[in-house]
Amino acid sequence: MPTDSTTLALEAGLDPARIPAHIAIIMDGNGRWARAQGKERLEGHWEGYRTLKNTVYAADALGVRYLTAYGFSSENWVRPEYEVDGLMNLMLRAMQAEIEELIESGVRVRVSGRLHELPPDLRAEFESAMERTTHLHRMTFNLAINYGGRAEVVDSVRHIAEMALRGEITPDDIDERMISAHLYSPHIPDPDLLVRTAGELRLSNFLLWETAYSEIYVTPTCWPDFDRDHLIAAIADYQRRVRKFGAVVE
Repeated sequence: MPTDSTTLALEAGLDPARIPAHIAIIMDGNGRWARAQGKERLEGHWEGYRTLKNTVYAADALGVRYLTAYGFSSENWVRPEYEVDGLMNLMLRAMQAEIEELIESGVRVRVSGRLHELPPDLRAEFESAMERTTHLHRMTFNLAINYGGRAEVVDSVRHIAEMALRGEITPDDIDERMISAHLYSPHIPDPDLLVRTAGELRLSNFLLWETAYSEIYVTPTCWPDFDRDHLIAAIADYQRRVRKFGAVVE
């Protein structure tokens, strides 16, 4: 962890030794924010993109090692066509605009989900970003795109079933570790902290396997209004908790 992150954490009133290694975020409320501002929904998504950029660098500055953001769920395809097309264009333009700064900042990019179902140009952009940043290790920024928690488990189980059909494993070999090893991003640890904006109290099919013991923090703030102070408040709340992982803590 860079020494400057220790200083910044202390200045923010946080314990540098207890910064969550992995924060996952359900970025909710772009549409509600836009409606409250008298704007179109896509304008809310663009504002949400700017918030995400700021959050990536704020988290990195505080010493967070992994940040996963729920960018587009496998259920979002049922939204109006103009909104889906607008979101695809937004993700393409955002990655094109940010990749050089991400590289200069030492941020590794990962994208989790069924990427083969994305438009070819967007898929190619994501694959290029992952390839160009694969050697970077300061922080990992993981985008969940065309992602569904149940689909992820299904895809993992299918892969394991194919191994069994080939005779590479037996049913008795299958355990939690094997399923985890075949998820979309097996080298990223489970989230310590899950943050959801806009006040909704549900997981929305996000990281269902990985969040089994994540601490959950919900804020009524819509995603476009989420800033560094909100991130610090979420981490501070996390640091006040005692993580038990099913055990009894005296």
